[in-house]
Amino acid sequence: MEPKAYKISVAIPPEYKDRLMDAVNGSMQKIYPGYDRAFSISKTTGTWRSLEGSDPFIGKAGEISVEDELRIEFDIMAEDLKDVVLAIRKVHPYEEPAIDILPMVLWKDVIVL
Repeated sequence: MEPKAYKISVAIPPEYKDRLMDAVNGSMQKIYPGYDRAFSISKTTGTWRSLEGSDPFIGKAGEISVEDELRIEFDIMAEDLKDVVLAIRKVHPYEEPAIDILPMVLWKDVIVL
């Protein structure tokens, strides 16, 4: 059974928060009737080492970076997945953005309205 919806989670530098949310909101249908721009935001710390041949937005090849980031989570309908990922990729500053894509069950599908 194919999922009807996905939960997306993206780590991003704080100064890119609004750009990301605007891009995502403009690339998807409204999953919650009567609402748009529905996101959950939490502070997090990202760490990585850029390897030779990479072109990091932050840090230098061979060095470990530890940076304050925001984790932005939101829900989308399955048919919007490709457009949303492309929108994230377009505005995200990282060479390799951390994008988690998880299938989800819509709460309205669990209960009888």
